[in-house]
Amino acid sequence: MVYLPPHFTEPRPAVLIAHIEQHDFGLLVSHGAAGLVASHIPFLIERHGEQLHLLGHLARPNPQVEDLRQGGEALAIFSGPHAYVSPSWYAAGPSVPTWNYVDVHAYGTLRLIEVEDWLRRLLQRLSDRHEAGSPAPWCMQDLPEPYLQGMLKGIIGLDIAVSRLEGKYKLSQNRPAVDRPRVVAALERRGDADALAVAALMRAREPT
Repeated sequence: MVYLPPHFTEPRPAVLIAHIEQHDFGLLVSHGAAGLVASHIPFLIERHGEQLHLLGHLARPNPQVEDLRQGGEALAIFSGPHAYVSPSWYAAGPSVPTWNYVDVHAYGTLRLIEVEDWLRRLLQRLSDRHEAGSPAPWCMQDLPEPYLQGMLKGIIGLDIAVSRLEGKYKLSQNRPAVDRPRVVAALERRGDADALAVAALMRAREPT
């Protein structure tokens, strides 16, 4: 379970799901005979009524597959933008450096899937999603069928039925009101993508 001070906690499911949709390359963590193991994989979200599912796949040779066959809880971590915050940006001190960031953790029971049609649909949805912005999208259907079937035999699907979501939006909410605009301005001056994204989130969440 992630450390969640109340002022950094984001409890709204719609916000957490939107975060996963935007930052869908997650870290799958599980526990096996040798201890903790993790794999970075792209996920898709699917809803069955009120039940949220996270779908993905692993290479069959990945040792995490055998650990997952044993059951138990799995954790998928979806990290968002993050940025260093200097104490020199505050109006007064003493203070220490910190880090602003956004993360969503999804916990649930994981089921492995070896059905070829299911895997084919998953890969089709993944490629369609990530090829959508291309001027000349690659199409899975263009692959020779024997080649595609060989590739499908090399993966195994996974379906996490999410039992709980935890969101941490650490965005200087614990700082005095005078400090937060100063942090936003400093991040915007830095100008890198993460700093700008954190600044935008801070602006959006500033009380009106």
